[in-house]
Amino acid sequence: MRQIRIRQGVLLLAILSNLAVNQAWAAEDTPAQLARGIVFHDKNNNGVYDAGDPPLAGIRVSNGLKIVQTNAEGRYELPVTDDTILFVIKPRNWRTPLSPENMPRFYYIHKPQGSPDFKYAGVAATGPLPASVDFPLYPQAEPEKFQAILFGDTQPRDQKEVDYISQDIIPELIGTKASLGVTLGDIAFDNLETFEPLNKSIALLGIPWYNVMGNHDINYDAKTRELANETYERVYGPSYYSFEHGPVHFVVIDNIEWLYNTETKRGQYRGGLGPKQVQFIENDLKLVPENQLVVLMMHIPITNTHDRHNLYRLIEKRKYCLSISGHTHDHQHVWIKRDDGWEGPEPHHHIINVTVCGSWWSGALDERRIPHTTMADGGPNGYSILTFDGTDYILDYKAAGRDKNYQMEIDAPEEFQRSAEEPRFVYVNFFNGSEKSRLRIRFGSGDWREMTHTREEDPKFRRTFDAEVELLADKQPTPFRKLPNPKPSSHLWKLEIPRDLPVGTLDMQVEATDHWKRTFQGHRVLRVTE
Repeated sequence: MRQIRIRQGVLLLAILSNLAVNQAWAAEDTPAQLARGIVFHDKNNNGVYDAGDPPLAGIRVSNGLKIVQTNAEGRYELPVTDDTILFVIKPRNWRTPLSPENMPRFYYIHKPQGSPDFKYAGVAATGPLPASVDFPLYPQAEPEKFQAILFGDTQPRDQKEVDYISQDIIPELIGTKASLGVTLGDIAFDNLETFEPLNKSIALLGIPWYNVMGNHDINYDAKTRELANETYERVYGPSYYSFEHGPVHFVVIDNIEWLYNTETKRGQYRGGLGPKQVQFIENDLKLVPENQLVVLMMHIPITNTHDRHNLYRLIEKRKYCLSISGHTHDHQHVWIKRDDGWEGPEPHHHIINVTVCGSWWSGALDERRIPHTTMADGGPNGYSILTFDGTDYILDYKAAGRDKNYQMEIDAPEEFQRSAEEPRFVYVNFFNGSEKSRLRIRFGSGDWREMTHTREEDPKFRRTFDAEVELLADKQPTPFRKLPNPKPSSHLWKLEIPRDLPVGTLDMQVEATDHWKRTFQGHRVLRVTE
């Protein structure tokens, strides 16, 4: 019965969505303006189409709804309203121009009157539509195998927290071999003036950097969803778009639905796509071969997006599809199944990415005067690296400021008395682990023992949280921000310490195998007494 209700609800949403799209773009039947332009190989690197620049055929261009392909002369035409962003969908083996901050400039904003007068500046008036809106491209080699860096929730409140990012994350990534990077939303923490200084720090990595819209990146004084991203558009361009790199087709999704209450004069957000964006994604995927890997990048997890089933219908028959988000300030591998209305032959893999800001830059300061900002699931703050190879991918978790081999935290007592009445446990937080991981442990030269996957609070994080709460109780003003309440971790394993261990100082060796069948090692010393 539940599946029937879901399918009926999705059908009704689809009908209403198509109606809304048709109404919103009814003007296209008799368009007031038609944008025209050319996509070309900018051989002399001056950004202008001139003699000697070959036009490029078959390149996709969009107005945020429709997608057309350039003709043999490299030309396209698309209808526009007075609030339209035209953009080219970057094809494989080509790049778009880059800003001084290494952000791809693949779009043209058409807002003749500019943005409303909000607290944070939006787009200045662009004036009349140019006679030709052209897009230069530049050739580059893009092999089957490449890496992308993923930042979840950088989320600085001010310049001080931009500096945290600049010292905690950026230095170890300078000189990276990754081909591109993405911030998965909540680029800022309400203060949109932090966009530019953060961009300058990330630019030091020297690679193209894409961005996703987050719920803390919006104009809170907007009264409609269409106007909630004016500052974001000024700095980053369209809030949803797609591009290709190597064999992968990336779709950047804006799933921040801004709802304004005219009675209370207050707004709030929820996870939502909206009919126009769903139509764009449908049009986009129609032009992507079924044997190509599609990666959807969004801020709010797909499972917390209220109209997600419209998106499920577009991707669930694809054999190669992955989605990634941030927002929840923990790290999870989620497999979406039929109990969420998924109808594909295999569960869909969704990654909720570790955050750069961890737990919003909270917790006691380390020796660098930077908060330890451990996330509520016990994972350290950091970022991930996605390695692509054709339709295959592997994700690595990188803890900020730690060696790449730091993949787990083993929590156990310093001393274990074999005669103690109460059971004692060893816990392992395998940061990039999931329900498909396997962990085992051995004590000294003993036999391997399987550990049990559990959904509990990380006990080490609980102790840290309690100790810091006690420390803060008598401090005014508080020297650091309070940690978030502990929450159950999706990557925690436990084992009761056996009482038949030999007396002595033992090496506890942990072997963790992730769902890609890779193994990682961890060690901790346990002193066993009688």
